[in-house]
Amino acid sequence: MNRKLTAVVTGGTRGIGYGIAQRFIELGARVVITSRHADDCSRVATELSASGRDVLGIAADVSDPEACKSLISQVKDAYGRMDILVNNAGITRDNIVMFMQEDQWDAVMAVNLKSVYNMSKAILRPMLKQRGGRIINITSVVGEMGNAGQANYAASKAGVIGFTKSLAREIASRGITVNAVAPGYIATEMTETIQDSAKEKLQSQIPLGRIGSPADVSGIVAFLASEQAAYITGQVFNVDGGLVMQG
Repeated sequence: MNRKLTAVVTGGTRGIGYGIAQRFIELGARVVITSRHADDCSRVATELSASGRDVLGIAADVSDPEACKSLISQVKDAYGRMDILVNNAGITRDNIVMFMQEDQWDAVMAVNLKSVYNMSKAILRPMLKQRGGRIINITSVVGEMGNAGQANYAASKAGVIGFTKSLAREIASRGITVNAVAPGYIATEMTETIQDSAKEKLQSQIPLGRIGSPADVSGIVAFLASEQAAYITGQVFNVDGGLVMQG
């Protein structure tokens, strides 16, 4: 990967986003990580740049369209261009529908789905001027198969899939590809709260017999950001150990 490439990774201070940022850094890209928390951005950016890499941390609430515009403006001022956007920011507010509160629904939709629209729209003009770019959206197998107690999360991630396919059709003629990656059960801080018995049951349903890692996800993201994936757009790639097999 050319060092001059700039990658923006939302939710890049932990979990899958952190793993993706690490992968891009290893490949020589300039990386911008975002989080709502300024302290986390500063700490992780310092950590990732310790080996002399070019890493910038910018605190931003990506559910806020104005914050996204400001973020992209800051990246443009710092690096002049934006080649890769990874929409990874996400949260869970689990509950069964009967007891789900409206704020639980709205919060998940704002962070998981609206942020993808906000960031994609904000970065489109620079990418269109460049006549090239990669947008990679992190969805979930839950958006394909559903999951009891996660109707809000599943709906938001299903929405990301529909958004990905629609945007891919809109901007393909300008050399910009849009794809989605759907992780299955990945070991991150977000999944650490699952009870051991539930983890064991879930693992038994995974054909490959193991829980995934952020590195399993970052590999396909790096591929989709590369020139080798220049003829791939509007696709969803499951990284789930075979948990969801399409017939």
